[in-house]
Amino acid sequence: MLEGARYGTLTLRAASLRGDSARYRGEPRRDALLAVRFGIGDSALVLVAMASGQPAAPGAHRVARELCEWIAAAVGRNQARLTEDIHTANRGALSSGLHRLTGRAYGRLRAGATVRGLAPADHTASVRCLLLPAHPACRTRVFFGVGDGGLFRLRDGVWQDLEPARGERDTVGGPVLGYGSGRPTAQQPPEQPQPPLPPQPPLPSQPPLPPQPPYTRADPSSAGPAAPSAPDPNPDPAHEPFRFRASVARPGDTLLVCSAGLAEPLRGEAALADRLAERWDTAEAPGLAAFLADAQTGVKGYADDRTAAAVWEA
Repeated sequence: MLEGARYGTLTLRAASLRGDSARYRGEPRRDALLAVRFGIGDSALVLVAMASGQPAAPGAHRVARELCEWIAAAVGRNQARLTEDIHTANRGALSSGLHRLTGRAYGRLRAGATVRGLAPADHTASVRCLLLPAHPACRTRVFFGVGDGGLFRLRDGVWQDLEPARGERDTVGGPVLGYGSGRPTAQQPPEQPQPPLPPQPPLPSQPPLPPQPPYTRADPSSAGPAAPSAPDPNPDPAHEPFRFRASVARPGDTLLVCSAGLAEPLRGEAALADRLAERWDTAEAPGLAAFLADAQTGVKGYADDRTAAAVWEA
């Protein structure tokens, strides 16, 4: 699956493909990818959601797709409020609101598992999302998710691993950046705290929103408890901590969000990290075919599905 778009200063490329192991066994791709725009003009908001179903679980590909669709529906219902919070750099409201809507999506998965008589750990998926404002003067990029995967940034030819630590909630100050030596690693030395995100340009011709709790519940019957923020040894992604990060992009940056199928070889194999840094450290984003070819670069010992979304900043 391929997606591509250009809004303001950003160019998006996204791909999701079946891994060698699934192809060999004749199984469907467990990864799901959804890219959608809400609103029009400078007030539009782009969501990229990706999810990975549990290995060997029945209907894992359908679970991943449903999770992406439910989160997208919730983001669409709250698009005006989300866009306002991004433009005003309201990290606290963004983090708590996105945590709530993600938790409700997992609540629906747990309810579906009960109805089908399945173990909740089998009827779930990891999810990672990007929120990208279309306004050309707003360079705030918001990441949130639950479970395995990766969040990286390519800046000046050097990979930075931005994956929030377990239980970390980026609600104040700037992003915690991990500066590597040209390739991402699982552990990075801490960076000094950054100043808060600057307020972004106001939205054009939008009336003020009435006071309300962050991201109102559209369907009370579908609500479930929020995903816990404390670490849990249970392998169910719904018991993983909620991860959130907001950062300001610079011209020339490339931001990469990916499923575990790409994050693991990117962290573990220097040759892959170096190849992608060389290919993607460019002023112009590659075409869709070139991006797909890069994303499916083979690495011995890694055969899972791969899903990746990269954003080039002009």
